[in-house]
Amino acid sequence: MFDEDGSLDPTLKFLLYAVIALAVGKMIWEWLTEDLSRLITKDLWGLIADHPWLTGLVVAGGLTVLILLGTILASRPGTSKYVSSDDASAAQVGGVVEPEVLTFRMKQLAEMNATGFEQACVDLLVRDGFRRPLRVGGAGDLGVDVTARDDEDGLLILQCKQYQNPVGSGHVQKFNGTARPHHGADIPIMIALNGFTQPAIDFARHHRLILVGRPELKKWAHGRHLYDVIGIQNATP
Repeated sequence: MFDEDGSLDPTLKFLLYAVIALAVGKMIWEWLTEDLSRLITKDLWGLIADHPWLTGLVVAGGLTVLILLGTILASRPGTSKYVSSDDASAAQVGGVVEPEVLTFRMKQLAEMNATGFEQACVDLLVRDGFRRPLRVGGAGDLGVDVTARDDEDGLLILQCKQYQNPVGSGHVQKFNGTARPHHGADIPIMIALNGFTQPAIDFARHHRLILVGRPELKKWAHGRHLYDVIGIQNATP
């Protein structure tokens, strides 16, 4: 019924809204065709005919209600807001301007292309306060898609996989062959939208590679700091 981001399935949401709309419509129609028609044609019209000044009050009251409703709707904040690291928008809270917290839904990440997925990881690193995050992925990248440094100048090397299936051991072995020996990574991290196979997990554990599978990626994308997700306290794991 609900997806992993906590949103109601779109089809069920449409059906629920349709049922509610039909029920409300039926109630309004019955009220209009029975009680309200009698009220307008007999009781209310007779009252206005006897007291014309009531017409002005009714019109003025209706306009006031419409103006107030429009003001409320115009000032109503969005229910969900996703901003990039370049957004300058901020929320006013208790007189102090606080920047919006960047988050992504898993569905958003799944719908991105490979470049967009890598850039989303860069944006999340910016949110977490890492220094000089940079997307460098492309042809001949030798196993590095994103680089960054933490507060203790530790070098993060990220490889980001947006595959539809779990990443296998072969990809993790290639990453192991370049992350530390070639790029000098202090913290080699491999991120996979749909997780890793068990052989890949076993290999990474043996060679001290950090894997961010789907559960960990969800926590990171939903607002938790990367080091909190992967259990790192200091620059050196």
